[in-house]
Amino acid sequence: MVANLWRYRSFIFGMVKREFQARYLNSLLGSVWAVLNPLATILIYVLIFGRVMKTRLAGGDDPLAYGIFLCAGVLTWGMFTETINRCVTIFIEQANLLKKMSFPRATLPAIVLVSALLNFAIVFAVLLCFLAFFGRFPGASLVALIPLIALQQGMALGLGVTLGVVNVFFRDVGHVVAIGLQLWFWFTPIVYPLAILGERTRELVALNPLTPVVGAYQAIVIGGHWPQWSDLWFQAALALLALAFARLAFRRLAGEMVDYL
Repeated sequence: MVANLWRYRSFIFGMVKREFQARYLNSLLGSVWAVLNPLATILIYVLIFGRVMKTRLAGGDDPLAYGIFLCAGVLTWGMFTETINRCVTIFIEQANLLKKMSFPRATLPAIVLVSALLNFAIVFAVLLCFLAFFGRFPGASLVALIPLIALQQGMALGLGVTLGVVNVFFRDVGHVVAIGLQLWFWFTPIVYPLAILGERTRELVALNPLTPVVGAYQAIVIGGHWPQWSDLWFQAALALLALAFARLAFRRLAGEMVDYL
């Protein structure tokens, strides 16, 4: 599978490029919107939530802290959900391509993954420029983002591909996933820090596999702290398990998908 993806790398990157260009087709500013949109989002989170609403993290008095905390969680959650949502529908969206061309089916989830990483890289680069402007650049701890992203996207890709294969046969899956991700968002400490929760609620939220992952992102962006890698072994194992299960489901059902499409 990896060899096939490497041979078709031009196809993958070409599709990602086409999707990116199509998003801003016929707009006056073109791809500049890829920077303006996340910049507006970051300014809203930091200035409105951090200053106008005077929200504080527990035990802190920094007016920018909550806005940065919110950005760290929301932006990474956006990459996670984009990967899942697009993997769920990618086989249906590309039904004509699957029927008319012979190519490795695994390139479609790869296109989703690369596209989500590109979008995140643009948005996160804008956030880093914002942090640097205010003297809050995280520093060397940014290196820890590489294994964190690999771990998070491994879970997203494994879950997304599995659900995407099932969605070909049972189209209700897409609707269930949309509702499930909404609930998952509020069950993840993105808009609230764990410290403000009661003990029993904190224990429940801690069961969420994304809780330590999002917490690691927030620790890097807010204070430049390195993640506690010992807290992420379960998530790493879960990512590998999700990818293995997705590969099994994909290999067994890929031949039948075209008939249902």
